[in-house]
Amino acid sequence: MDFALTQEHEMIREAARKFGEQEILPGLAERDRAHESDPAVLKKMGESGLLGVCIPEKYEGMGADYISLGLACEELERADSTARVVMSVHVGLQSMTLMQWATEEQKQRWLPDLASGRRIGGFGLTEPNAGSDAAHISTRAEKSGDHYILNGEKTWISLADYADQFLVVAVTDPTASTPTKGMSAFIVDRTTPGFSSRPLKGKLGVRAGNTGQIFFENCPIPAENLVGGEGNGFKIAMSALDHGRYTVAAGAVGIITACLDASVRYANDRKVGGEAIGRKQLVQQMIASMVQGREIGRLLYQKVGWMKNQGLRHTREVSLAKWNNCAAAFDAANKAVEIHGAYGFSDEFPVERHFRNSRGAMIYEGTHEIHTLMQAEYELGYRTDRPLDHSLPAWPFE
Repeated sequence: MDFALTQEHEMIREAARKFGEQEILPGLAERDRAHESDPAVLKKMGESGLLGVCIPEKYEGMGADYISLGLACEELERADSTARVVMSVHVGLQSMTLMQWATEEQKQRWLPDLASGRRIGGFGLTEPNAGSDAAHISTRAEKSGDHYILNGEKTWISLADYADQFLVVAVTDPTASTPTKGMSAFIVDRTTPGFSSRPLKGKLGVRAGNTGQIFFENCPIPAENLVGGEGNGFKIAMSALDHGRYTVAAGAVGIITACLDASVRYANDRKVGGEAIGRKQLVQQMIASMVQGREIGRLLYQKVGWMKNQGLRHTREVSLAKWNNCAAAFDAANKAVEIHGAYGFSDEFPVERHFRNSRGAMIYEGTHEIHTLMQAEYELGYRTDRPLDHSLPAWPFE
């Protein structure tokens, strides 16, 4: 068992860290305050190679392994959650899912543009009445000749106003024996007639990122845009969530690290009674707790990265990593606010933003409660994982 990072890992981690410092942080406080996103960042992420970090070179990706993806997400979220969200949606939920389920012709058609950032990918599963209950979505796709006619809406969609294409899950057979067997997945282009989007405003966190709703009104989707065959939509969505949850788990460690950075700096500078507050044992206790969360969190997500590299199914392990790391990130942000005192309650310091952002991560990609139940059901023997019809390509890629 080798815990050492390779030279390539270190280079990718450093590149992601510099990108966060040079392209995300400048002007971030103002954008966050104004609830405004910067679409230019998407282009820059593509040019940097980050959007293709774990995509094979034959599809114009970097060809790095899945641990590299985790390291990039950790460093990007160390700057801000909005950058990691792009990795989650574009890379995890769409590109990696296409690597797993698309035909070779579809991969050749879509992956090069995604890996290079020439096109941005989104993901459409959640609906107004179907969040955690994804088995009961109502968006429909009816076969009509060589097209499917798509009707419905999705909500809480990251990059809703900026993505060029979306991986959308819809019901194709409402008479199936179970709801999950009647779903299929499609790539839907933004330019499709009947497609529209609308931003969601007033979010507690991730304010500098775009989130919205997407609508389908008699959208004609070419049959060749069907991914994975009819009836596999729910399986595709769940495997996509395994990839997305990995990026969220890794990113949560970045929040913990950012909170540690800010808290250590403040605890050493702030003096009370002529002594730095870092000398106070209760402050040290909070710092130590953050260190604990960071180190455990890294071990959990890097274990999942290793499993991905081996081509192993990891639904249980990534659920645990996401559940643990997001809770630890929220706890670290809460403690960071406490250490900063009144200043932690102000956006003058970054910990206020990390606190708000960390709360969202306990909701998306499976709520805290969903992952709690999953872990209990695995341990009790009520839930087991069977091999997927399509496995994610193991690394190194052929």
